[in-house]
Amino acid sequence: MITRTLSNELNIKEWQTEATIKLIDEGNTIPFIARYRKEATGSLDDEILRKFGERLAYLRNLQEKKEKVLKSIEEQGKLTTDLKESIKKADTLVEVEDIYRPFKPKKRTRATIAKEKGLESLANIILEQKTEVSIHEIAKKYLSEEKEVFTIEEAIQGAKDIIAEIISDNADFRKSIREVTFKTGDLSIEAKDKEKSSEYEMYYEYNEKINNIAIHRILAINRGEKEKLLKIKINAPVDDIIEYLNRRMLIDHSNDNFEKIKPEYNEYTKELIEETVLDSYKRLIAPSIEREIRTSLTETAEEKSILVFSKNLEQLLMQGPIQNKVVLGWDPAFRTGCKLSVVDGFGKVLTTDIIYPTEPQNKVVESKKRVLELIREYNIDIIALGNGTASRESEEIIIDIIKGTDVQYVIVNEAGASVYSASKLATEEFPDFNVGERSAVSIARRLQDPLAELVKIDPKSIGVGQYQHDMNQKKLGESLKSVVEKAVNNVGVDLNTASIALLQYVSGISSTIAKNIIKYREEEGAFKSRKKLLKVSKLGPKAFEQSAGFLKVYGSKNLLDITTVHPESYKATEKLIKNLGYNLNDFKATHEDLKKIHFEKLNNLTSNDFKDLANELDIGEVTLIDIINELKKPGRDPRDNMPQPILRKDALEIEDLEEGMALEGTVRNVVDFGAFVDIGVHQDGLVHISQLVENKFVNHPLDIVSVGDIVEVKVTDVDVERRRIQLSMII
Repeated sequence: MITRTLSNELNIKEWQTEATIKLIDEGNTIPFIARYRKEATGSLDDEILRKFGERLAYLRNLQEKKEKVLKSIEEQGKLTTDLKESIKKADTLVEVEDIYRPFKPKKRTRATIAKEKGLESLANIILEQKTEVSIHEIAKKYLSEEKEVFTIEEAIQGAKDIIAEIISDNADFRKSIREVTFKTGDLSIEAKDKEKSSEYEMYYEYNEKINNIAIHRILAINRGEKEKLLKIKINAPVDDIIEYLNRRMLIDHSNDNFEKIKPEYNEYTKELIEETVLDSYKRLIAPSIEREIRTSLTETAEEKSILVFSKNLEQLLMQGPIQNKVVLGWDPAFRTGCKLSVVDGFGKVLTTDIIYPTEPQNKVVESKKRVLELIREYNIDIIALGNGTASRESEEIIIDIIKGTDVQYVIVNEAGASVYSASKLATEEFPDFNVGERSAVSIARRLQDPLAELVKIDPKSIGVGQYQHDMNQKKLGESLKSVVEKAVNNVGVDLNTASIALLQYVSGISSTIAKNIIKYREEEGAFKSRKKLLKVSKLGPKAFEQSAGFLKVYGSKNLLDITTVHPESYKATEKLIKNLGYNLNDFKATHEDLKKIHFEKLNNLTSNDFKDLANELDIGEVTLIDIINELKKPGRDPRDNMPQPILRKDALEIEDLEEGMALEGTVRNVVDFGAFVDIGVHQDGLVHISQLVENKFVNHPLDIVSVGDIVEVKVTDVDVERRRIQLSMII
């Protein structure tokens, strides 16, 4: 059942589903399956495999829930064939819960209290709607001082409470009411205090159809409600719902009369049923359905926002590194001074310093002199300036400093740098540095290699996405961890230089194993081969299998250790290279050496020849293709095709902007309603979704732009006072 469901949902064949489930159950990671088990899965990519894993977990949880519910109802002696079939056919946990509701052990409710008082049979009489005498007459029989039923009214009310709960527990009723409320209801929002100014003023008197409301609005109003500034209410089509429930609850006795003109209801029970329907809906059903719809809206908003956040993070992590450049990291500040750190082309810290060019010290001359000394002493190529407090003032000074030099500068988003610099990880990495110095190092390194540095920071603190603090933190954390894992394994890791933070995202490597790898390096020196991984404490054969292909060992005697070729394919690869007329021992362990291998011989192979070659090497055809592609471009960094950051020599201020001005900028964040672009004025401008592309409907801005993209924009509006910039990509 699960196999068929997954195959249909993901549009893959059942054999692919079965193979993937087997691989996951055997403890293989998604990155490993995606790269090294293509034959088994039919080349399912990372994205489909992650969806597969999530849905597999959900469906198994659903199956487990069904089994528990069936067992519980059976133990109560109430499991019928129809009920069993309904539970088995349920597609969601919500459906299972709806069906289970009447049988679920309840806390003491008005209905359970009424049942304890012996009023259930009176409720059944009312429900049957066949009585030929007044319910008041019948209710007299249920009066009992012992059971604390003292009046007829109390007896009837108790019976109505029982019926109200029966109506509320009906799965069909709840499903229909939920659907009609979602389709035709609306969400009304108002301020708790209309006189109080806040960022939610647009919602002080707001109304929108539930099924039309934008994702970002849901999270915004949720936050406004949490901050006790907004009141939110779901307005359902109450009259239609009550009419529907009455129609389902009232028994029309004219059904046996072929000459009926209008419905005939029991005169003694009709009014009681209608009163109970109204009470059941308003007291039990409506509040529950409202909670369910609010929860559903929030979950949908969270899922889509997490997806946007994840895409942004992936693009940020995959930004192209600036290699072999000496970088001066500049962490700007006022009172405490600007912290500096010079980092060589390999990320090694050469020196740190502090200058006070800004308020209140204003030691501009001394600061310029010191920075120029650093530029000359260390041959600095680029200054990486953090975009935090005092960034604008620092930029003016930097522009003056680099005049007449070849040095350029770039504004670096320092979101999360302060979180990292105060962390245990940063303390262990730089025990002799203060928080400011660590932050300056982080700013410099995140320009040199964004991936290696950003993995040290909680993804939620990196500064992309929207309303991240209003989402389910567990779901967000899991999703972002998957993104980082995907990026790290896609790029690969240098086993002899990678930090603990980077290593623990490698397939099969836990934080404990990552620490043990570092410990091995410190005690035994650099790794000489991938095989040496097996000497690392707690890194057994399974962890080696999952991780080895993603860990590169530069300087290894085995040339394949610097490629993404997995050790399990080494023999086949060596045989392939021999078939081409080469011997691995003739090459040094460098990418340049590998590029000397000529593959022209393979270009003329027919599909049958290729199949024969794969059989001869005892590997799959897809694996053979991957090996050949890797050997053709050994060590290829997938980030090479990503745009480089814009390096600057001068700057603009927001006051310099004019309507119609054309500029080049970098996309810093993508949200549901547009993209924020850094045009070098310390305030990102917004390109609204309607201004991303001309004469084309855009479903989501991510369809057009990604974080890190270099784009041409036009200024359409500038509000200096509110520091808001409107841009357009329609030039």
